[in-house]
Amino acid sequence: MTLPIFHLGNWAMVGIDVVAWGIIHAGTGYMAHRLPATLCERDTWLTTLRTWERSGRLWRVLRVHDWKDRLPEAGDVFEGGVSKRSLPGLDDAGLRQFAASTRRAEMGHWSAAAASPIFFVWNPPWIAGVMVFYGLAINAPFIAIQRYNRLRVSRVLDRRAARRTASARRAPDTTGNNIP
Repeated sequence: MTLPIFHLGNWAMVGIDVVAWGIIHAGTGYMAHRLPATLCERDTWLTTLRTWERSGRLWRVLRVHDWKDRLPEAGDVFEGGVSKRSLPGLDDAGLRQFAASTRRAEMGHWSAAAASPIFFVWNPPWIAGVMVFYGLAINAPFIAIQRYNRLRVSRVLDRRAARRTASARRAPDTTGNNIP
């Protein structure tokens, strides 16, 4: 069996490639939107922040903070979705909700990139390779933004938890059990 499976003219391939990417992006975005909230509350092996990025140095070198707001944000395209342009709340619950929405978006972008090998079905190998590169290149900035934002929110939540723990240790025992 040789690839591509279908042999099309150049313009037909271009048209199908454009339509296919539209379907892939819309489809993976919708599927990510429909994920149960429980799947987005905690990091998975895919979304967990790695040791090498927890310092934030990588995201500073890539200057994510400078360009992240220039890219489109489509978190609220589907009914019930959440835009990541602003925090849903500054309390812990709002920050956790924001972190969950970054995980959801990250999974959607990873899924879109992972779908790119489908282009080998109708494209010659070199064009399909370009489509795979495109899939990775177009989704990588969005994945970086989600990870950058989640790192920032995680740091705030971690600091708050550490402060609460320290406060609890310093608080006097008022239960009456410490009477001499």
